[in-house]
Amino acid sequence: MSQYRVLIDANDEKGLVHRISTVFYNHDLNILSNSEFVDKENNKFFMRSVLDGELELREFKKSIYDVLPKNSTVEVIEPKKKNIIIMATKEMHALGDILIRHEAGELEANILCVISNYDKLESLVGKFNIPYITISHEGYERSEHENMVMESIDSFKDVDYIVLAKYMRILTPRFVEAYEDKIINIHHSFLPAFIGANPYKQAYDRGVKIIGATAHFVNNNLDEGPIIAQEIIHVNHTYGWRDMQRSGKDVEKIVLSRALKLALEDRIFVYANKTVIF
Repeated sequence: MSQYRVLIDANDEKGLVHRISTVFYNHDLNILSNSEFVDKENNKFFMRSVLDGELELREFKKSIYDVLPKNSTVEVIEPKKKNIIIMATKEMHALGDILIRHEAGELEANILCVISNYDKLESLVGKFNIPYITISHEGYERSEHENMVMESIDSFKDVDYIVLAKYMRILTPRFVEAYEDKIINIHHSFLPAFIGANPYKQAYDRGVKIIGATAHFVNNNLDEGPIIAQEIIHVNHTYGWRDMQRSGKDVEKIVLSRALKLALEDRIFVYANKTVIF
């Protein structure tokens, strides 16, 4: 018996769940889990089902499309490890957390390599026997450096996600468009507050009582892509901005790994610059 994840994005109509589950039954598939959500304001229906059984993929998808409204989207995914590339700069906390979780078997992923514009993290990554590629930005125009990074990424086949584990360079629209909905970033702030550089200093100056981190897909608006996961911790007047920064790093690594796990398990729907998470 094989297992499948079925992801459905459609305009909402009465009876959709019944019609879809009937297709599952007619194809002799067992429903292991099922989640649905209706955005009534936008008349959108989302459904994630985990099934087991045997099926002929083309025939099954046609049967699903036949009972859905026009312009629906159906994905049928056989669970397997996805291929990811991690990009980092100098900070090791977010990268290290992913490497440890991967080593422990907590992530459904193959880490193809780590790409950095510095060699500072090479010794850390080497401990996990993962290729480390240094592509220095020094002496290059941004577009030239980015071309080299893209060439390196594209030398690997079937890259599912690119994870920015504190990669501290702004990506150009051309890069973002080349890997649309594939780039996951961690921002060291509870977005949409305190975007851009050094948000902990901004938060300290504002006298906040909570700080947080946000994992999101990257788009061409700085730190404004669809949000996947967020978390906060409480602080008080005794914290300087560097104290906030140290505490924030713990939140950052947890939130990034959580977002990556959701992506690897096909639990994210993206629409209207938002996400539906199952």
